[in-house]
Amino acid sequence: MSLSSPDSDSNWNLYLVRMASGQLYCGISTDVERRFAEHCANGAKTARALRGRGPLTLVYQTAVGAHGDALRAEMRVKKLPKTEKEKLVRGERSLP
Repeated sequence: MSLSSPDSDSNWNLYLVRMASGQLYCGISTDVERRFAEHCANGAKTARALRGRGPLTLVYQTAVGAHGDALRAEMRVKKLPKTEKEKLVRGERSLP
């Protein structure tokens, strides 16, 4: 028996966070605002890659559909060079 709603697997988002150093972190979530707040809090739920690297800025987010689609999109974006990720942030390219 599933406790999730029928649409719960189709509302995943991909997001990019800029660290103080200028580096970009890519992640996925169903609630980007909540997840970004967790990253900023520097607590136990902060991604290890972001701990102590603030201030953080949410610079990009887009809906990607189901969880599997989000995981695949995240891997594609993580493989991009920084110049291509910056184009994503500026809206000069679409998700690969």
